[in-house]
Amino acid sequence: MVVQQHRAGGGVRALRALAVAGVVAAAAGCAGDGGVDRAAAAADARDGASDVVRRAASVLAGEGVASAGVSTSMETAAGGTRVTIRGTGAYDFRAGAGRLKVVLPPDAAGEEEHRPITELLAPGALYMMNRGAGVPAGKWVRIDTTTLEDGNLVTGGVTDPLAAAELLRGAGAVTYVGETDLAGVTVRHYRGTADIGRAARQAGPGSRASLAAAAKGFRTRTVPFDAYLDEEGRLRKVRHRFSFANEGAAAEVVSTTLLYGFGAPVAVRLPAERDIYTGEIEQGRA
Repeated sequence: MVVQQHRAGGGVRALRALAVAGVVAAAAGCAGDGGVDRAAAAADARDGASDVVRRAASVLAGEGVASAGVSTSMETAAGGTRVTIRGTGAYDFRAGAGRLKVVLPPDAAGEEEHRPITELLAPGALYMMNRGAGVPAGKWVRIDTTTLEDGNLVTGGVTDPLAAAELLRGAGAVTYVGETDLAGVTVRHYRGTADIGRAARQAGPGSRASLAAAAKGFRTRTVPFDAYLDEEGRLRKVRHRFSFANEGAAAEVVSTTLLYGFGAPVAVRLPAERDIYTGEIEQGRA
């Protein structure tokens, strides 16, 4: 993970630390009696592609959705090293809060195994348990995501699911690719680029400051994406491709977020102040 690099003002160096520390065919259908309706729906999807994608975050926070199960992967390629970090958990989109278990790949932390890291996500904050790097057992590390140069889009090894959706508010030049199947659900596949600065200006209060910070920390302000929405406009999957200038060399991160089980209750209890570690974090360790 890369918390200490950000604290030292090295946001652009995050990819190198992330790589060392280890911090996943569209098939349009139009058959049978519903062929005409499906064709009309496809036409609507094409014509309003940008608007549909930009509304994704609002839909997730809407009535009857509000929360979801989450599965994530983050693949980092830098300096000839490629690692993938995975996470699972749940997220409340109205509260902007979630709980995830993040698993580092073997040897990513310089040892054969690393305990899963528990992450709590809240507006403007990231809490981490089992952080390592000299943090006492049973203590949390709290990071102000509005001070991170990537706005926590990659720092925690997981892209905050709300931030992933809010980033789509900056979508432009969106192309409707077609329908496909995702875990038994028919989804519409959209491809385009999102402007981080525009997304920050349009984002809700809980994500705005973090995205504004991210707009300054990436190699480019535009982020290519593939988004998959179901027939109710709910975001089911989104893949972002982030680019950094890593001490002069290009470094890439592909972050994928999957959402499912909409509406299930999500309880997130933030740590008490006495349980938060405020001491120095050792450099160069996961």
